[in-house]
Amino acid sequence: MRGPHNLWRLIRTGATFERTGAMRVVLEQMNVPPRIRFAARVLGWPFKLLGLRGDETLPPLTRALTALGPAYIKFGQTLATRPDVVGQDLADQLRYLQDKLPPFPRDTAMQVIAEELEVPVEQVFTELSEPVAAASIAQVHSAILVQSGAKVAIKVLRPGVERAFRRDIDAFYFAAGIIEILLPSTRRLRPLDVIRHFESVCESELDLRLEAASAAEFAANTEIDAGFSVPRPVWALSARRVLTLGWAEGVPMGDNAAIDALAIDRRELGIRVLTLFLRHALRDGFFHGDMHQGNLKVTATAEIIALDFGIMGRIDAFTRRAYAEILFGFIRKDYRRVAEVHFEAGYVPPDRDIDEFARALRSVGEPIFGMDARHISMAKLLAYLFEVTERFGMETRTELILLQRTMVVVEGVARSLNPEINMWHVAKPVVEEYIRGSIGPKAFARDLASTARILARFGPHLPRLVEDALIAQANPHRVDPAQRKAGPLIWGAAGGGLVALGVVLGAML
Repeated sequence: MRGPHNLWRLIRTGATFERTGAMRVVLEQMNVPPRIRFAARVLGWPFKLLGLRGDETLPPLTRALTALGPAYIKFGQTLATRPDVVGQDLADQLRYLQDKLPPFPRDTAMQVIAEELEVPVEQVFTELSEPVAAASIAQVHSAILVQSGAKVAIKVLRPGVERAFRRDIDAFYFAAGIIEILLPSTRRLRPLDVIRHFESVCESELDLRLEAASAAEFAANTEIDAGFSVPRPVWALSARRVLTLGWAEGVPMGDNAAIDALAIDRRELGIRVLTLFLRHALRDGFFHGDMHQGNLKVTATAEIIALDFGIMGRIDAFTRRAYAEILFGFIRKDYRRVAEVHFEAGYVPPDRDIDEFARALRSVGEPIFGMDARHISMAKLLAYLFEVTERFGMETRTELILLQRTMVVVEGVARSLNPEINMWHVAKPVVEEYIRGSIGPKAFARDLASTARILARFGPHLPRLVEDALIAQANPHRVDPAQRKAGPLIWGAAGGGLVALGVVLGAML
């Protein structure tokens, strides 16, 4: 599937941008020099008629992305949260992509519901509404449960969306392969791995049973978070292409006028959005990976309600600690420690100069502090960070792609509520709280206890392993090299287990 025929799809993408006028908008927004704009228009003009027409009532970029399909729409949704990158007017236009796309007929949705749940719709739901929101992958209807009378939201996948995503991802793989061949310098960014990560995210989002599981886990994790709630899934009425959740009443996070009408402090709301995201990522290692305005509502009591759990991020304890230490180092302006963490985590090749890397990090971090947040250009900052990472040979960390992208999106949401918000000032107390609980004597004791629990699982095997190690040591010429090498590891594991067990028992006593 990932053959040269995808070249046609890439040509059609460029042609669609040219035909809809999106090419001109993008080039102007990127401040491309006039001569390059002219060359791009000249080269694109012969292919113009090969592009998709799109909805002529929409602005150019929105028109192009909606015509190209769900994968492109996802990209536009991210841009909608970055008015500091694409401009306020363009961001407002792209918010159309979040929940105002053309819906498919109610009758089609009812047919999908009946097929997936294997029962007549009237048997489980009443008052099934027309679509109340429509996005790139699915649309939402409201209904009343026959059994309990509770109001629920029913999410239904768009017909054919799975095939459309696979087609787009196929073309993305082809483009990534071409880029790696023609531009070897981009291989450190691992474009193919990035597409694989995007593919795995899309596959999860296209199975609503996984989304139900994510909603349930996220709700359990965030029960203690004041001013934040997650609708619970109705498991008996959910399937691969249908998800039933408790109904959430509120105004969209992107509607500042509606929020102001409720007399809600948007400054405090922006701080809370950022704080909650960081807390979920650091404390739980499980966070909402698609926190744009279309997936957030605000109640009359200023409570934030999260929706759409198709894209969730997960990071392990080691990565969380590294991430927290990097943020903490930037906040304290300890660029040497930030550089050390990058080397310790393997983010930077060990043959690079740590002092030079620390100096480069200082050149990135210093402009952030003491500056009016309105004057910080995130686009320029990201461009300079790209130069720094390229200079020091850093590779793209696929496990951090979603975290980094979501952090940019969430900051954009917070800034749309309060243009003067400074992410670093908001992050400081959250990161300090995590550092206190995760790095220090208590954290060390917890790690030892975890090690002891893991070793205990292998307790029944330890006598045999030790016996094999003793035999190997007494008869070094009668065992294979692998067993000989394993001997010290077994003794080390056994000794480490005893030490860990002693520390844990000492703490208990």
